[in-house]
Amino acid sequence: MSDASAILVGDVGGTHARFAVVDASGPPPWRIQSRLDLAEAFPTFDDALRSYFERAKIAPIPAVAAIAVAGPVTDGAARFTNRGWNISEKELKTFGFKRAVLVNDFAALAFAAEVLVDEDLRSIGPDIKGLEKGTITILGPGTGFGVSCLARYRDLSVPMATEGGHMGFAPSDEAETAALQLMHKQLGRVSVERILSGAGLENLHRALEQLAGRAPKPLSAAEITGAVQNDAGCRAALTMFCAIFGAVAGDLALAHGARGGVYIAGGISQKIEAFLAQSAFRKRFEDKGRLSPFVAAIPTKLIINPDVAMLGAARAGLLATQSS
Repeated sequence: MSDASAILVGDVGGTHARFAVVDASGPPPWRIQSRLDLAEAFPTFDDALRSYFERAKIAPIPAVAAIAVAGPVTDGAARFTNRGWNISEKELKTFGFKRAVLVNDFAALAFAAEVLVDEDLRSIGPDIKGLEKGTITILGPGTGFGVSCLARYRDLSVPMATEGGHMGFAPSDEAETAALQLMHKQLGRVSVERILSGAGLENLHRALEQLAGRAPKPLSAAEITGAVQNDAGCRAALTMFCAIFGAVAGDLALAHGARGGVYIAGGISQKIEAFLAQSAFRKRFEDKGRLSPFVAAIPTKLIINPDVAMLGAARAGLLATQSS
């Protein structure tokens, strides 16, 4: 692999910073090389990237850098929504890259959607096939709640970044309404992300415990998901979490016209896969009144490839070089 065909890729979120090098000289699937997951609390993004180059001993510098970031990208710059770092394409070039591309992390998943194969996906709900060349919605809970879309029209495909996780939460029954009212008193406006994220699961658990007349224990999201078999309060929180997740996924499938499928991502989804599969997720996904037949024909699939964001970033970087 020459530095001319190499792409430095990154997947940087609210709690992780992963870097690797991709050889994009041929058609996908591409190999991920020199991957490192950096867990330290670096003061800045530049510090994290310098640490990667030192540890991975990357030389020469790849020609292109393509970084997926957890936050909106505007005019080639981004501020991480849940981290406080700043990053720009201009600053990236100071490392020696000839071309630098920033892409929203869920937009990177949209870039990757067209190159995923069956082994990268696992059905949640019925194993059905979506409309070939249909639009695909990508969403999922992690540090926040990410939403993107691969919009398709005939032979055209356009990855779209969104801030759909910050839509207002709409309850579907009395229990969800009670939880919303209590959370609104405590937090103000309740967005989808206030529930469908790691911190959101903690918010939901606390609210349901209070509504049940119990003093809530200060449990982390990991502790809540780990205790669902033995703790009724944790089980109730995750049960409502999955139901709301399904309802939101179905709403977004309608909003995007996602007849090609809904792809589920986010750090939490894989950890709760078994619980999610037997939960009300799919039932609530399809519960759309007159439009229920429309969403019933849409597959919901969990992305299980751990490198999907890096592959999407590499594709974004490659397309940027081809269009320049």
